[in-house]
Amino acid sequence: MKKLTAIVMAATLLISASSAFAIGAIAVDDQVGDTDPGFGVATGYDNESEAKGAAMKFCREQGNKCEVVGWFKTCGAYVSSKSDSGYGFGATKETAIAKAKDTCGSAKCKVIVAECE
Repeated sequence: MKKLTAIVMAATLLISASSAFAIGAIAVDDQVGDTDPGFGVATGYDNESEAKGAAMKFCREQGNKCEVVGWFKTCGAYVSSKSDSGYGFGATKETAIAKAKDTCGSAKCKVIVAECE
């Protein structure tokens, strides 16, 4: 019984360790003047390339001029207005949103997407 318990504990640690390093990405089709840009978010991927590819795939379901705006290990956010946009990342959604708004350059920027791993 002790051996089975040790195996279950080891498997649990491996699963939680791999999810701690999961990566996400955000891709956006945001043409100047769009009020509702298309976007794709991917989370839970093993590496940056896979996350970016999945985000692009999801974005292309909504638009054809998608670009990856960023990737993250914890939380990411994208904000935009009719003429400006910004991306941020951080330990929480609030931090990611605040950083995105800081890089946007306009007080009119609204949150388009904010997601955490």
